[in-house]
Amino acid sequence: MSETALELVNIVRIFREGVGELEIFRDANAVLVPGEIVALVGPSGAGKSSLLHIAGLLEAPTSGEIVICGVPVSGLSERERTAIRRETIGFVYQAHHLLPEFSALENVVLPQMIAGVSRKDAAVEAERLLTLMGLEGRLTHRPAQLSGGEQQRVAIARALANKPRILLADEPTGNLDPKTSAGVFETLVQVVRAEGVAALIATHNLQLAAKMDRALVLHEGQLHDAGKLGAQA
Repeated sequence: MSETALELVNIVRIFREGVGELEIFRDANAVLVPGEIVALVGPSGAGKSSLLHIAGLLEAPTSGEIVICGVPVSGLSERERTAIRRETIGFVYQAHHLLPEFSALENVVLPQMIAGVSRKDAAVEAERLLTLMGLEGRLTHRPAQLSGGEQQRVAIARALANKPRILLADEPTGNLDPKTSAGVFETLVQVVRAEGVAALIATHNLQLAAKMDRALVLHEGQLHDAGKLGAQA
């Protein structure tokens, strides 16, 4: 069996509203291994973003355990959790959040330099990733000079720049037209496979979800492993 990249163990998330409580999900369990691409699907408001934030150590669960590459994080200090998040997890959002004053290459160089990589080595890695994303001719372009699909490809390259073991993506193609969305997704799949990353991708697009290895369905507070969508069709 492959080494586990991410484990969610009996995750519960409850929001307290005044004197009442709102249970978002309970006893959520999931396991992801390197190179695996898993869809996270469910209706709006089901808690997909919250589950991604918990998996990415951006939000604490009410109870339960997150295990990152074999390390349980509940007993770690905030500094240790921040280090794991920075070194192990990459994030992609629906909005690309690129820095407008920097080129595509510089947007991928900067997070590496923050992590202590030299500018020269960071530029080499940024060019490699952007080339994998099909942007070798757009390295010096600023975000305003790129299409929406190109901007999101840069955002994906940036998320992979520090060689994370886990990629968490929240509707990464949600702002794109269907043709562009399909192209960006296919490139994302190729790069995730090549880099050996475990990816958890929240999406409303069931056609995209069906192209992933399997799907986790979040519905009425429960997380179910639905296997590969369409497998029984």
